[in-house]
Amino acid sequence: MLEHTTTITDSKSVLTINEVARRLRCSKAHVCNLMNGRVRGVPRLPHATLGRRKLTTDEWLARWMEATKRQ
Repeated sequence: MLEHTTTITDSKSVLTINEVARRLRCSKAHVCNLMNGRVRGVPRLPHATLGRRKLTTDEWLARWMEATKRQ
């Protein structure tokens, strides 16, 4: 059995790049840049990669926003 350090348990809490972009009121390209750590001075947005699809959760997004707000 494989052990995962992080699990996505509630399908309602899983967010796609489109959904994150709508919540942050920015473009999908900017969300991808955040996930890849390409925005200077902003921590990388935590995500899980499934093939070409990148997903995050409500919890990860909320924590990231809180950490970003403090800077």
